[in-house]
Amino acid sequence: MTFEFSGPIWFWKGPAPWYFITVPTEQSAKIKAASRFVTYGWGMIPVQAQIGNTAWTTSLFFKDEHYVIPIRANVRKAEGLEEGQDVAVQMTLG
Repeated sequence: MTFEFSGPIWFWKGPAPWYFITVPTEQSAKIKAASRFVTYGWGMIPVQAQIGNTAWTTSLFFKDEHYVIPIRANVRKAEGLEEGQDVAVQMTLG
């Protein structure tokens, strides 16, 4: 399954600070329906993601009824991304 969406980058301060983009409701529902076929434990969903010209492998997390995709520092740097900026994401499950 391949998805395209956009959303703002947000920062989570937690014990291990990280940047994320929330997957919209419609796409999150489709991912949730497919999750039992692609998860590798704890509800983590492996994905191949791309923003601009930068592609990477990561995993989706489930938070507040939506999946969130972590945005690595090297991706943010390569694409010149900052907190609050709307970003287009392409991703494929598995």
